[in-house]
Amino acid sequence: MTCKEVFVKVDEILLNSPKPSIEIKKLIDEGEFDEKPFIKIKKLQDVEQNLVHHPEGNVLNHTLMVVDKASEYKEKSKNKRVFMWSALLHDLGKLTTTRVRKGKITAYGHDLQGEILARKFLNQVTDDEKFINEVCILVKYHMQTLFYDKKLPFFREKEIVNESDYEEISLLSLADRLGRGSLCQEKVKKEEKRINDFKSFFADKYK
Repeated sequence: MTCKEVFVKVDEILLNSPKPSIEIKKLIDEGEFDEKPFIKIKKLQDVEQNLVHHPEGNVLNHTLMVVDKASEYKEKSKNKRVFMWSALLHDLGKLTTTRVRKGKITAYGHDLQGEILARKFLNQVTDDEKFINEVCILVKYHMQTLFYDKKLPFFREKEIVNESDYEEISLLSLADRLGRGSLCQEKVKKEEKRINDFKSFFADKYK
């Protein structure tokens, strides 16, 4: 298949499959992700993560889990197609930002790099600028719930209000936070509370 044919196939999987990871992994195993730009997704299997936060292992494992979790939530999204593609591409930035610092694997700034890489990726398979922009904006802001919760200086309140939709960011972030291995109920509730606090902040302030 050409890259645009793979895009159409993956698009269909993301929109219609209850567990997209199975069919996407099959395409990867069959070599359909060996060419640009899909090779970027395949290469995520070579990027390791901090096992404290990601017991599922490499970034591809995490991405496929996030896509499956996003599939459970996609009916809540205002744009299922944008939402599902943002889930698939949300961690592309880890390809260029992952480092070992003081014995720990980190990927600082992967959200911002992810926006750049996701835009390059999508520009190779579609001319739909509106779709590309909406996906990339969600990739850019998918870490904002964590930044808000931890009161980090990277929280971008005004930019979120002007450029994006806090509810869509919240939904993607929930899929991201829950799309990982070995989460007990206590951790699930903690992540859900973090997302709800983020949503409440914007809902109360920007009624």
